[in-house]
Amino acid sequence: MAVDVRPVPFRRVLGRAARRSSRRSSRRRVVPLWRRGWVPGGFALLTALALGGHRQVPDLGMNLASLWESALPWSGLVVLAVLLCAAVRRAPAAACAAGVLAAVWAALFGPVLLSGGGAGEGRGLVVITHNVSADNPDPAGTARALLAAHPDLVALEEVTDAALPAYQGVLDGELAHHTRVGTVALWSRYPVADARRLTIDPGWSRSLRAEVQAPGGPLAVYVAHLASVRPTLSGFTTGHRDRNLGALAQALDEEPLGRVLLLGDLNTAAGDHALAPITSRLTPAERGFGFTWPAAFPLARIDHILTRGLPASDAWTLPATGSDHRPAAARLRLP
Repeated sequence: MAVDVRPVPFRRVLGRAARRSSRRSSRRRVVPLWRRGWVPGGFALLTALALGGHRQVPDLGMNLASLWESALPWSGLVVLAVLLCAAVRRAPAAACAAGVLAAVWAALFGPVLLSGGGAGEGRGLVVITHNVSADNPDPAGTARALLAAHPDLVALEEVTDAALPAYQGVLDGELAHHTRVGTVALWSRYPVADARRLTIDPGWSRSLRAEVQAPGGPLAVYVAHLASVRPTLSGFTTGHRDRNLGALAQALDEEPLGRVLLLGDLNTAAGDHALAPITSRLTPAERGFGFTWPAAFPLARIDHILTRGLPASDAWTLPATGSDHRPAAARLRLP
């Protein structure tokens, strides 16, 4: 029997393949638009829930709530990621979920971002706090950068014995009054009295309390550098820092002066519920997010200026210095 070995025309092969593909496509189930992108949409809704109810997020024994509240502003990036997924997948449900998250984010952070400065209210009292870093390679240059903001008060943390003369050599020329306790120091344009160590941690000397004879009457100035938060195998160690915050809150309760200023590296972000013992007694001076750490690409605001009886008319961060923190500054209203 003869076998036909003539080649099959190429167009016929393409036609058969196209028909088979068409049959397979017709058998595929068409996914409705509202069901597309349910994974990114669900993630956006969970993020919105955790953002709006951040005070109820459990620690799970690892202080995860503190970490989450320190990163709250960055949850806005989830909106962009989900919108991108919704566009690629043509998923309107995911886009709606991103809109819900955006609304929650705006409700939480809109007032902070839209708060304006105090234009037309005079110079006031300009204050700066800066963790200058014990490893700062240029303390004199750091001090000159701070003086460029024309401050009336400058609080420094991590001031070493070796670097102190460099800071004094620059700051003393404009801010003649200063005091130092351990690794924290305060320079002032106005006389400083009753400066002493503030014992919020018996094992450390990283906090002080002083009275500054500012315009309008004496001002109690606290400078503090609280314990750091360290990652461990069991989570984030916040107990030491939280004990510092409790002791600092007790000292504020015992403060006899009506005008109070707290400056320092509190090693907790502005949105962290751990800061509540302080923010329930003092008002943060903030305009925008004011991230201060790490200096190269700031992710969190852990350096703070908080006041009582001294409303802030403006707040900002200064450019990076030789430290791993950026300086935080504020302008306070005086009578």
